[in-house]
Parts: sequence; C-alpha cells; structure tokens
Amino acid sequence: MLKTRLLHPEILATLASNGHGSQVLIADGNYPFTTGTAPGARKVYLNLALNLLSATDVLRVLVDQVPIERALVMLPADGSVPAIHDEFAQILGGGVAFERMLRFEFYEQAKSSDTCLVIATGESRRFANLLFTVGVVK
Repeated sequence: MLKTRLLHPEILATLASNGHGSQVLIADGNYPFTTGTAPGARKVYLNLALNLLSATDVLRVLVDQVPIERALVMLPADGSVPAIHDEFAQILGGGVAFERMLRFEFYEQAKSSDTCLVIATGESRRFANLLFTVGVVK
C-alpha cells in the first residue's frame, strides 16, 4: 500500500514515466477527450457520475505529486473569467505561471505531443479545464 494520497495506478505510472516539460490535462465533463487531445496521451476516465470527481479534487491531489511550472486554462469566447479559474490559481499557489487562452488555442496546446496524460473528470462547471506543465524538483 502506498502512503501518498494518489493511488491510481495508471496516473502514477504515467507521471513516473514522464518528466520536465510533459503536460497533464485535467478536463471537465464537456471536454472532447477523443478529438481534443494528443493521440499518444494516456486517457484516464474518472468521470463516474456528474460532479464526481471534480477538476479541483483531482488538482488538489496532483499538486502534491509533481512540481508544476505552468498552467493554462480555457476562456469562454466572450473573454470572461470563470470562478473556477480562481480556485485553480489558489490550489496551484503563487509560484506557478498561470495563463488563460481561448478555447481553440487551448485545444491546440492540449493536442501537443508533450501532453502525456488526460484525466476526464465529472466536473460540471463550464471551462473547468486545466493543462499544466510538469516542472523540475528543486
């Protein structure tokens, strides 16, 4: 038995086999998991039911597992900032570069071959997608 909060074997294996510069997408329940991600990315479906698990639940666990140097979030077409983006920033802390981009730009970033892991959540809040870049251990 592991002592860390993260116990999911596929997520652990993917994080352990990737490193600095790899990207991880935590996606809401509306995200196009098949067409909006890199073909080689491992997909893990944690979306058992609506609002189980939330994107913020997943992020709270992952921030303790890997260093995060950069985070991207998706903006609606009108440029408004969804409240969940503030929650993401608070969980990440002040040392992480936090960027916002429009939906189709975000999709292009998520389709990068650097995206090693896509985690589907049951998050029902719109634009609750976060793409982060793994940093280095200091």
